[in-house]
Amino acid sequence: MPPADVPPVGARIRQARQERGVSLRALAREVGVSASLVSQIETGKSQPSVSTLYALTTALGISVESLFEPGEAAVAAGGTTVAHALAAFAADPVGRLGPLITPGERDVLELDSGVVWERLGHVPGTDVDFLLVTYRPGGSSSGSGALMRHTGTEYGYLLSGELVLTLGFDKSVLRPGDAVCFESTTPHRYRNDGTEPAVGVWFVSGQSVQ
Repeated sequence: MPPADVPPVGARIRQARQERGVSLRALAREVGVSASLVSQIETGKSQPSVSTLYALTTALGISVESLFEPGEAAVAAGGTTVAHALAAFAADPVGRLGPLITPGERDVLELDSGVVWERLGHVPGTDVDFLLVTYRPGGSSSGSGALMRHTGTEYGYLLSGELVLTLGFDKSVLRPGDAVCFESTTPHRYRNDGTEPAVGVWFVSGQSVQ
């Protein structure tokens, strides 16, 4: 089975916003983006960058991990790719992904600015994003170049390629075998200035959810 696409990110964000009684314009103001961009994300016409995704989920009090889960929003999004994503979860309705996950069983989330997340596993009740992250050449965690911050603690290990990490006022070049760990509330940004994809394994633990 090919990797599952996980398309209903916008539908999940819209559902969470409506459940909290937050207007589209109010959410856009809190995140610091245009209402038009939030609308395009919610309708699936545009994908958020990593930084925008974290900002939206933080503002709405939901976890990034929840965006991978099947549910009503996924069904509402419609389309054959949604059916494909739901089929990937059919063997386990409570949301467990594992203990063994083959490459063909990973959920894939395409983000803006040349970034791809593949979920490597999930144990229900835990608060950890366990991801294989790919930054394509020119890819960045922020399309605008702004630094992002979010709750949790971040751990990363680069397998191939190079990544430029801006962490606060410091800038470092990550090469294969390099690892990073820091509090995700520290302003940060990843960027691939090279000609080859940068691929690594990332954990983000302890995201607070309201």
